[in-house]
Amino acid sequence: MSKHTGNPTNTYTVPSVSIKTAHTGASNKANELGMRTMQERAYAKRGEQYLLIKSPPASGKSRALMFIALDKLNNQGLKQAIVVVPERSIGSSFADEPLTQFGFYWDWQVAPQWNLCNAPGADDTKVAKSKVDAVRKFLSSDDKVLVCTHATFRFAVDELGIQSFDDRLIAIDEFHHVSSNPDSILGSQLTALIARDKAHVVAMTGSYFRGDSEAVLSPGDESKFETVTYTYYEQLNGYTWLKSLDLGYFFYTGPYVDAIHKVLDPSLKTIVHIPNVNARESLKDKQREVEEIMHGLGEWKGVDPTTGFHLIETPEGRTLKLADLVDDSDASQRTKVLSSLKDPAHKNNRSHIDIIIALGMAKEGFDWIWCEHALTVGYRSSLTEIVQIIGRATRDAQGKTSARFTNLIAEPAADQSLVTEAVNDMLKAISASLLMEQVLAPRYEFTPKDAGPKDGFDYGPDGYQTGHTNVGVNEATGQYHVEINGLTTPESKEATRICKEDLNEVITTFLQDKTTLEQGLFDKENVLPQELTQLRMGKIVRERYPDLSDEDQEAIRQHAIAAMNVTQQAKLEISKASANGDDEQQGSTALLDGVRKFVNVRELDIELVDAINPFEAAYAVLSKSMDEKLLRQVQAAIESKKANITEEEARDLAKRALEFKKERGRLPDLQSADAWERRLADGVAALARYVAQAKAAEAKKNNG
Repeated sequence: MSKHTGNPTNTYTVPSVSIKTAHTGASNKANELGMRTMQERAYAKRGEQYLLIKSPPASGKSRALMFIALDKLNNQGLKQAIVVVPERSIGSSFADEPLTQFGFYWDWQVAPQWNLCNAPGADDTKVAKSKVDAVRKFLSSDDKVLVCTHATFRFAVDELGIQSFDDRLIAIDEFHHVSSNPDSILGSQLTALIARDKAHVVAMTGSYFRGDSEAVLSPGDESKFETVTYTYYEQLNGYTWLKSLDLGYFFYTGPYVDAIHKVLDPSLKTIVHIPNVNARESLKDKQREVEEIMHGLGEWKGVDPTTGFHLIETPEGRTLKLADLVDDSDASQRTKVLSSLKDPAHKNNRSHIDIIIALGMAKEGFDWIWCEHALTVGYRSSLTEIVQIIGRATRDAQGKTSARFTNLIAEPAADQSLVTEAVNDMLKAISASLLMEQVLAPRYEFTPKDAGPKDGFDYGPDGYQTGHTNVGVNEATGQYHVEINGLTTPESKEATRICKEDLNEVITTFLQDKTTLEQGLFDKENVLPQELTQLRMGKIVRERYPDLSDEDQEAIRQHAIAAMNVTQQAKLEISKASANGDDEQQGSTALLDGVRKFVNVRELDIELVDAINPFEAAYAVLSKSMDEKLLRQVQAAIESKKANITEEEARDLAKRALEFKKERGRLPDLQSADAWERRLADGVAALARYVAQAKAAEAKKNNG
């Protein structure tokens, strides 16, 4: 699943992700109602009052909603459907669709006056009055569907009240924009809608992560939603044309406009996202940056008067058509370029456009099926944004066999004394790389040893083996069944749902924790794996799910660490096979082969899983590709910050020490040959010191 590729800019490479797909064509095959796999799965749950669809970009969420909404309007007694999108440009995804032509019962139709995304004016408080008035008129009409932005919907709820939306479907696209934080108005309104319990809600997202670590829904609200999950793994494997996806993070020195042409291949259909003006990679002059990128591609030959695209002649004599979405100085020119890009007459025309340069645009909901390369300058702190950007390149299109995402990140020289900012970006890039591996991995279903075979799973040529830890794969759902000896199983319905649906959210929090990354990657000599897998992950799970029992919290912790370490260890097995020249032979089964090898060779046990550093595979690649001087400098900087055991860590270690005593009949020994046992004993001693200090302070206070 991952391989190390040469860095086109200099010697420093962050681990890259590379997957090969089975290209079965299943993602694009429609059933007798005209539904693709994900849409069929979502439609099967159309009767749910609260439905959450988690599905990658380009998997057909917009049409899935149309099927569900039309059934709710025609068969479930709902009066109207209101589709809410984050920005006006996405409103076009919900334009009229003649669904009956493909076998469905009804067509999707939105009267022009009710697509408020097309109404003139931005969604600010001045224009909102007219748009809110339009929502009011719609609610009292006999028409069935309205499309508006998140902002318009917020203003309308404020003005008209929650009760105005009773017996209606509220469909929220790009749901990760919502937050359970009380300061999020849309989040608070959604909570009020659910509390009133008179409306139906369908929420859709291509990425259920938020960059700010806020939960999208509160645990109480989330438990009311039925979830439909369709993974990147299923989608990519089911494509007809796309066979591989490569993700690379590269460091460069000097101005990015000098380095970008080492990765910007003009023969690939590319979206270039230049850095925000506040990013350290920015040259603080966005138009000059665009001009320098164009200059590096060839000789400028003018602007096409019809489309507004720049025409650039390459040294080889080819004319490139380039869309500049950065220049906002001429509103009419910008509108012309956007209209040309969205022209439905050219949707399937590969030669319509070659390169798009954007700043803050062309991410969510931007549909250019021919895009082969998403090239982003400057680290993006939000995993959501990264997933959305990658989604621009992962559309399936005839003859398009590969796609890639490249992130260019500025990096100072190794002899500079201040490497803090570079280290931060490096850690973030590694975090994003590991997170993307989890996003692109199949869904794991973990059970204790000897749980028995599951229907629909293939356990290999020898079948399911009683007495062993087994690995099975369900090609139809993209799930792996992995048995682990000693695994704790969740007890409650909510914990079971989290272990099945939401492990990536837990892993995201873990991988975005800077201390975890620093210690796991660069302080391996002083940090034991269990400090990361048991203590850090345990703390994250407790804070994320405080209302669950200790047993459920431990089950979630074990499942999350298992998902990470199984993927990472499979990756190490793949890299070993690749080094032996077996890369081509493995092809799209490489990940499964790696998982099987890891599980079967060792007879997987939860203690073994906890004893593996989750960053082992990333470090193996990083240590080979990083300058040794910089690597030592980073390690020294991180080791110098190593703190003593905190009181909270001491309590966690003492709790683990009690479990150790129950299992072994004795307390952990400070002189033990086992490093983790010594660490547990350290924790007990540290807690005793904290308790003694607290008692002494209390006695001193009582004695005046």
